[in-house]
Amino acid sequence: MSLSGWTVLALVALLVFWALGAYNRLVGLRQAIAAAWQQVHTLLRQRGDAVAPLVGALREPLAAESASLDALLSAQAQVTAAADALGARPALPELAGAMAKAEQAMTASSSRVLALLELSPALAGDERVAPHLATLKDTMTGLAFARQLFNDAAQRYDEAIAQFPTRLLTGMFGFRAAGRI
Repeated sequence: MSLSGWTVLALVALLVFWALGAYNRLVGLRQAIAAAWQQVHTLLRQRGDAVAPLVGALREPLAAESASLDALLSAQAQVTAAADALGARPALPELAGAMAKAEQAMTASSSRVLALLELSPALAGDERVAPHLATLKDTMTGLAFARQLFNDAAQRYDEAIAQFPTRLLTGMFGFRAAGRI
């Protein structure tokens, strides 16, 4: 084989190894998004487990606010559906957008219920309400941090697929921008 043949072979091998490394890096970053999603999903489940008993405990004392309680349950159902969909493909921007909208509805409805509980501190301290309320508040704080980790992982992934020359491979292997929650 001539020198030019060896040169072409070396260049092809170099390109193949580079493409393999770039592909593996993008897959690893996409897996980091999935790992960050698992933290969010765990906290969402914990919050969901607290919402139904909390609403059940508040039904009688806040009978006049049944619309607010129903809105909280409805928002929780939306979050659960969106979370289940996003769990299957955590890097899809459409699913992340649906999750973000569901979380906005959940934030609005839970804020209303929390405001009602602030107006009646005796009810918030009730033994049937207090543990579920504490779980709800704790998971809300944890969710803020977990969402930030998810969004940071998505940002690193998006930056990697936008880099030249890696972006030359994104279309070929189906990599596209990730969504934020």
